[in-house]
Amino acid sequence: MISEKDWKNIQQVFKAAQKASLHSSIATVDQFGQPSITPIGTVFLNTDQTGYFFDTFTEKLRTNLDQNSKACIQAINSSKWFWLSSLIQGSFTDFPGVRLQGSFTDFPGVRLYVEIGDLRLASREERFAIDRRIQPLQWTKGSQLIWSEFTHVRDIKINEFRWIKYPKMMEHLI
Repeated sequence: MISEKDWKNIQQVFKAAQKASLHSSIATVDQFGQPSITPIGTVFLNTDQTGYFFDTFTEKLRTNLDQNSKACIQAINSSKWFWLSSLIQGSFTDFPGVRLQGSFTDFPGVRLYVEIGDLRLASREERFAIDRRIQPLQWTKGSQLIWSEFTHVRDIKINEFRWIKYPKMMEHLI
């Protein structure tokens, strides 16, 4: 079981990572044991240590999940501002000159070890959540081509996690 504090930190790291890079990565393994990584911009984490993502264009991911529902989801804050300020400070922080010890800014990313459920119809609340996420770009042609058919999701059960660490910049945590 993930502690309440860790879960809140995981949610914050995920939010910052998806905001910076517009996606997280889901790693699965195919029938021959070959790894495959799929970028997914629609991962949502719930308050109860579960989540879901919209599954529309993921042929290889779908095939792999049919054989093995276990996966690793990685989210890394790739914001240039986050990395520049962290490198200048010598520790991970979103706020130059301020050290928020014990906060989500102590970690640049996280890996979630999960089991992914079967494809199902998205609920009204889930469709509302994706509409809010894509609304700023909804007017673009690309948005209309890519994001107009989000109707199905897969549930995510989080089994464990591992922070992305750079020990020399995180000595206060060790």
